[in-house]
Amino acid sequence: MNHPAVERTLRTGYPAMNYRTNEYCVDMFGETVCTGDEILVFQDSFFLAGALTEREKEILELLGATYEEAQ
Repeated sequence: MNHPAVERTLRTGYPAMNYRTNEYCVDMFGETVCTGDEILVFQDSFFLAGALTEREKEILELLGATYEEAQ
């Protein structure tokens, strides 16, 4: 038994479609950030707030990071 995306590709010749069209970017830890997600911005870097622990958030806040919404 193959993965459904593989089955679709074998059947139609087209790879599975990516329906997540609102991707923003990838943060410093490799987390996918989409438009509207809450991020913490520190200098030239950003982090997906939902993927951080409370301690990591506190440290970034102490260093001067700000909360923003991914555009």
